[in-house]
Parts: sequence; C-alpha cells; structure tokens
Amino acid sequence: MKKIILLLSLYCFKSFNVIKQDVYICGTNGAKKYHLKEDCRGLNACKHTIVKKTLKEAKDLGLELCGWED
Repeated sequence: MKKIILLLSLYCFKSFNVIKQDVYICGTNGAKKYHLKEDCRGLNACKHTIVKKTLKEAKDLGLELCGWED
C-alpha cells in the first residue's frame, strides 16, 4: 500500500512540474514569431538584438512558432 501511495505521489508531482522553455525573438517590438534555437534560419535577417524569453512570455505576446521550426 505504501508503494502505491508513493508512486501516486511521484506521478502527481511530475505531472504538475512546469518546464520553462527558453525561446528567442528578434528585438522587443514588432516580432511576430518565436524561435526554439538561437541560430534558427528565421533569425538570419534580424536587424535588432536577439532576446531570450520564456515560451509563456512569447505566447503571451501573441507570437507564433517560426515556420522553419514548425
């Protein structure tokens, strides 16, 4: 019985563990896409600073995943 409770506890803890994924965007204003890799092909034309954000922050800004990484 103790093993079952322990396994259930571990499963619940792992299920609620939030993973923060970093993504990259070109500049802070006007970006439309986010990129999973800093050296993504979609960032080649970036004339601004490449900024690291969390995936949640990027989605909250209304950004979508870059087509090269889709």
